[in-house]
Amino acid sequence: MKKIAIEIKWAILFIVIQLLWMLGERMAGLHDENIEKHAIVTNFFAILAIAVYVVALLDKRKNSYQGRMTWKQGFFSGLIITVGVTLLTPLSQYITSAIITPDYFSTMIAYTVETGKMTQAAAESYFNMKSYIVQSVIFAPAMGIVTSAIVALFTRKK
Repeated sequence: MKKIAIEIKWAILFIVIQLLWMLGERMAGLHDENIEKHAIVTNFFAILAIAVYVVALLDKRKNSYQGRMTWKQGFFSGLIITVGVTLLTPLSQYITSAIITPDYFSTMIAYTVETGKMTQAAAESYFNMKSYIVQSVIFAPAMGIVTSAIVALFTRKK
């Protein structure tokens, strides 16, 4: 466990930052009165997500590899962070949906049906806890692998 303590720390920090982002979205009205802007604004979280991986791999390089790290070492470290984030994602989704913004699904269903973007049945099938957990458990590792590979290129040092 000590060998991956940095990765565990950053996986937890990633989830905390993600939850704070969700709280910010909620406070900005992106989950209700400004919901039409949600699909655009939520994508900006990717910048924070990448920044977390950069700082995490720099932390790993400094504290585990004495300032030198190969791409492979960085990529592997990123993968461990990704596994941690993926494992914590269902909990994060639950906290977001049950505590931070409990009306999100019903609001999104109403919005997408009213705007003609989805039928009632399609919206109900898409906007629910189970669907979001499945999506996030698929999306987290996919994006984490890509992010790890790219960030490891920029954080490697011989």
